[in-house]
Amino acid sequence: MAPKPKHLLLIEDDVTLRRLMLQRLERADYMVTGVESWGEAKKVLANLQPALILLDVRLPDANGLEKLPKLKEIAPVVVITAFGSINDAVRAIRSGAIDYLIKPINPDTLEVVIERALETSSIRRNYEFLRDEARRKTPTLIGSSQGLREVRKQIELLAPSQATVLILGESGVGKELVARAVHDASPRSAANFTAVDCATLQDTLFESELFGHERGAFTGADQKKEGLIEVSEGGTVFLDEIGDLPLSQQVKLLRVIETGRFRRVGGTRDIACDVRFVAATNRDLLAMSQDGSFRRDLYYRLSALVLDVPPLRDRRDDIVEIAELFVVTRSFDRQIDKVLTPEAAAVLQTYDWPGNARELRNVIERALLASRNEQDIKVEHLGFPQIVTDGAVASNPKSRVELRFTNEPTLDEVRNAYLRIVAERRKGNRSDIARTLGISERSVYRILKEIE
Repeated sequence: MAPKPKHLLLIEDDVTLRRLMLQRLERADYMVTGVESWGEAKKVLANLQPALILLDVRLPDANGLEKLPKLKEIAPVVVITAFGSINDAVRAIRSGAIDYLIKPINPDTLEVVIERALETSSIRRNYEFLRDEARRKTPTLIGSSQGLREVRKQIELLAPSQATVLILGESGVGKELVARAVHDASPRSAANFTAVDCATLQDTLFESELFGHERGAFTGADQKKEGLIEVSEGGTVFLDEIGDLPLSQQVKLLRVIETGRFRRVGGTRDIACDVRFVAATNRDLLAMSQDGSFRRDLYYRLSALVLDVPPLRDRRDDIVEIAELFVVTRSFDRQIDKVLTPEAAAVLQTYDWPGNARELRNVIERALLASRNEQDIKVEHLGFPQIVTDGAVASNPKSRVELRFTNEPTLDEVRNAYLRIVAERRKGNRSDIARTLGISERSVYRILKEIE
């Protein structure tokens, strides 16, 4: 995938020098807009977000150094100064310029300085992101079941495309892991993968996080902030729980996906972006698009490529392998190499895991604590409300769950009956219900509304 040409703004009043620099930079595959004054520069910047600004110190209508603090908020600045004005160059660097060029300008030096400035700017932008990534071990898709093999095949097919991807699946199945796998297998793998939880961000906060904001855009915005789209330039933005995105933000997201351009909150300039969007949800977006709770045009834009992740109960061959990974990575006592007993492993495979891998992780964490200094994690350490093996209840009778139906129930009827029992036992406490099911409190709120 060939990268998009970077757009530069050249502010230089010397006609000959400006023409020569424009010709050289265009041959170097840059898009360049050249102006001769500060007045012209302001007009251009009203509609352009350059990747870099080349600024002459002496302009016919302004002192470039006086405009530097304002310009560096827009883009990195390389100052152009006369041979005898080295003091201006020093002042410029201290004022925030990323580099400087001394007249007369050597064409080769021009390219080197610009390339170095763009690289330095990129490093600064991504520093915290890359640092955080280095601190944590990125989880991967674990398992060898037929269902997971199909998911991997789909990832291989979808990854090379630049189209948006919609990942469907129940809460806790690992949709973010699948999204990251799509990114890692794509031509964008060397760039950033950024996850955005649409369910936890408020309406205005979502816009600021995704698009960024200009200084003074709202109370407390005392400096410009780049949004997650800018941080992910050349990479992937993962929109988790896209079904919870407010309608007011859906139209703005649609515009970005369709045009590849956006504006920061409080901004007036369109900023070009080169990112791929991957979205995920456990909701029926098609039904939502039909009843008006989700924009139909956005749904069809997101669903260009669809990847369905099966629940854990449909890939039971993966359960023990995932559980063993949690045992290794989440052990609270590194002095003991804990292991699952064959009986505990067998019991894990009999359970249907309504909360999927997230619930499995919580059960393993609880078992690690319950097993204390023992090396073996046994059935009694798992703490299930109900464990059925060969038709017999193996858990504490006081915690057993019985579901009775006059006819053979559908899967939804069994699910809803179990959820009502849990809600009743937990006396409607959303926090306790979420902990039992291994899902988020927001999901609990949605579930309780469904079964009312």
